[in-house]
Amino acid sequence: MDFEKRRNLISNRIKNLIYRENIKNIFLMCMGVSMASVGLKGFLLPNKFLDGGAMGVSLLLEIVTKLELSYLIILVNLPFIILGARQISMRFALKSVVCIVSLSILVHYLQFPVLTQDKLLIAVFGGFFLGAGIGLTIRGGAVIDGTEVLGITISKRGALTVGDFITVFNVLLFSVAILLTSIETAMYSMLTYLSASKTADFILNGVEEYIGVMIISEHHVALKEVISKNLNTGITVLKAEKGFGTRGEFQNETSVLYCVVTRLDISKLLFEIAKVDPKAFIVQNRIKDTKGGMIKKRAMH
Repeated sequence: MDFEKRRNLISNRIKNLIYRENIKNIFLMCMGVSMASVGLKGFLLPNKFLDGGAMGVSLLLEIVTKLELSYLIILVNLPFIILGARQISMRFALKSVVCIVSLSILVHYLQFPVLTQDKLLIAVFGGFFLGAGIGLTIRGGAVIDGTEVLGITISKRGALTVGDFITVFNVLLFSVAILLTSIETAMYSMLTYLSASKTADFILNGVEEYIGVMIISEHHVALKEVISKNLNTGITVLKAEKGFGTRGEFQNETSVLYCVVTRLDISKLLFEIAKVDPKAFIVQNRIKDTKGGMIKKRAMH
């Protein structure tokens, strides 16, 4: 009976987690689609401004062909969604289809007053709302701009990273925009893209930027104590074997310290390490996000 109760408790807990996760994802996708539609209808569309990625292609085609943007959003993103179904999952593709179709419906029927005639404000805030929509939708497990799906596929088969591909794609897009519209429109569109990409990054990665730090030192015991006490952060001791060191000596056993701190705490960590061992070997890596463990959310000075 105890085993049966325990199994039922675990099963119920998992069901509750799945339910809460689905509700959260639906909320994020709805918010994302709504904010993207505000950015398009309230700022970009009335002023013929572009963005990067598949959305930028849709906006450029709308200017050139005079077709409804709501149809173009679906048509341009359709190949990316099919690719996403093959490369990622069918669930991802279905969620993305729902988001893209919902965005198209809102763009088609939503009537939004023009808030400003200032081109700089249009570019910045249009990009902000569109980027927020893209970021929230991705947090919900879907996309309304399929360029990243193509970027992931190309990065697996070639030398370009996802970031490199998106940069090249957008450079080509804005070059075409200069030819088909005007240099001024293309430049404002680049500003829109920068605003959108930074907003999306902010939503996806959060306010904090985490740094993973690996420390190799002969004084690892003292460093462990200092870092734990003075920075109030968790630290992991990894058992390792040392290779050919600076003195040309081989050592079979050593310890490597690993901890994760915020960007604001990194200078304090380096200062504490320098006090104990100025010659310590330190490796830093950016981390997009963390979960669990002893990680401070704010710097403690």
